[in-house]
Amino acid sequence: MSRVREVSVSKVKVWGAVALMGAIWAGTGAAAQVKTEVPAVVSGAKPVTVEHIKIHGEALERNLEGEVVDRDAIVFLPPGYFQHKHRRYPVVYALHGYSIGAEQWTHEIHVPQTIEGAFTLGAKPMIVVLPDSKTVYGGSMYSRSETTGDFEEYVAHDVVAYMDAHYRTIPDRESRGLVGHSMGGYGALRIGMKYPSVFGALYVMSPCCLLPRPAPNPDSPQEKAFEKAVAGMKSPADAADFSFFWKAQLATAAAWSPDPKNPPLYLDLPVKDGAVQRDILDKWTANSPLAFIDQYIDDLRKYRAIAMDVGDEDGLRFDTMRVHAILDNYGVENSFEIYHGTHTSAVADRFQNHVLPFFNRGLCFQKTCK
Repeated sequence: MSRVREVSVSKVKVWGAVALMGAIWAGTGAAAQVKTEVPAVVSGAKPVTVEHIKIHGEALERNLEGEVVDRDAIVFLPPGYFQHKHRRYPVVYALHGYSIGAEQWTHEIHVPQTIEGAFTLGAKPMIVVLPDSKTVYGGSMYSRSETTGDFEEYVAHDVVAYMDAHYRTIPDRESRGLVGHSMGGYGALRIGMKYPSVFGALYVMSPCCLLPRPAPNPDSPQEKAFEKAVAGMKSPADAADFSFFWKAQLATAAAWSPDPKNPPLYLDLPVKDGAVQRDILDKWTANSPLAFIDQYIDDLRKYRAIAMDVGDEDGLRFDTMRVHAILDNYGVENSFEIYHGTHTSAVADRFQNHVLPFFNRGLCFQKTCK
């Protein structure tokens, strides 16, 4: 049923819940800015066409945080797109991680080089789209929120509808793929579960944020300093010089515990006046895929193909294994691989040599497919 390739992780220390979550939000997220290994240039690769566009987000209108509604996206058109005027193509939507946007994502996965390499190595021509979901605090969590806007609907409807209207796509779920890394992996899994009528193949790379976060210690100096800093904010722009971890806290709250009655930030945090707010933590738990995945098993069964991967030096591998185990337990066919690498080191190689070949096999390249 499932296809699994796994390297040995016996020598890697298993982290406790608190340490693991700290790595997700402080360590692995910060690592999103590091350089990644670049696959060798594939000889004879033909150039793709790169277009920088704006996509209006109807789902983002009237957001309370002042997030941009007309958002950047980068489109990669396969060789021959302008020569074969009547040919239509499948589309892969690739979601970036926390603290970066679409432009930075291109440098992590080294596109267009890796797209060109994948085509030369045998992947059939397809369109690849990188929508931008970076927010004032560094990331939308690809979630539905009055504060940030509805980024679920933005990706699954606004971006898809724009591509179908402006490019020669095959406008069918079986010809649409969704992939993401880290926060984007979280987004791919979250959106994938909720929109099986839109996407037909799903690839989840090193997803973050699968488990509920542990309660913060309100008496810690760090938490006290954070609460004091937030109390002094007059607008989201005041967080510009905050640390990575503080921004991640605010991004999470804006996405998962929005509060339209709590200006100027319109969000609630897990600690208030020195006390843990359990109701806010409950809201964050409700947005953890491992807490709600069982409700979407029938939707996941609708996919033509599902794949997941994660590095053997990435603390996120344990939660990713749990998703794989749950899918196996329900009999949902999926492939899963633990490869040698950190959270970010191999993402370009994975994109060229695993992600796009996966969609080459899993998507429909004709107007009708059974």
